[in-house]
Amino acid sequence: MELVKPEFGLVFWMTVSFLIVVFILSKFAWGPILSSLKARETSIEDALNAAKKAKEEVSNMKAENEQLLKQARNERDMMLKEARETKDAIVNEARAKAQVEANRMVSAARESIQNEKMAAITELKNQVATLSIEIAEKVIRQQLASDEKQKALVNDLLKDVKLN
Repeated sequence: MELVKPEFGLVFWMTVSFLIVVFILSKFAWGPILSSLKARETSIEDALNAAKKAKEEVSNMKAENEQLLKQARNERDMMLKEARETKDAIVNEARAKAQVEANRMVSAARESIQNEKMAAITELKNQVATLSIEIAEKVIRQQLASDEKQKALVNDLLKDVKLN
């Protein structure tokens, strides 16, 4: 049991040894260990700051990309609107030209129909006049076949004629 009971000399030398080891460690080991821990802490802090900065840059880039996309969409919408307006203008212009051409063709057709109608009426009048003359000629020949009828006709005509 003597091993369990330490004596004063053993405790003294163990204390001195411990203090020497602590002094040596504090002089040569703890300084570099603490400085390397401090350097490690600084590098971790710098890495965290760099990560924050990168995150902010990514956020800014994302916002810029959203803005660019929005601007591109607006430009696309404007281009589509202009294209629709141009298309509508071309279609309206083509409709107007087609309407003018249709009106001109209808007018020309009406004029042609009117001319044909007038030509047909004139032709019909000429045929009626020719037929009337032929009929009148035949009727007069029958009525004037005798001399008495001719004299009576001349006397009737003379009565109708008034002299001044």
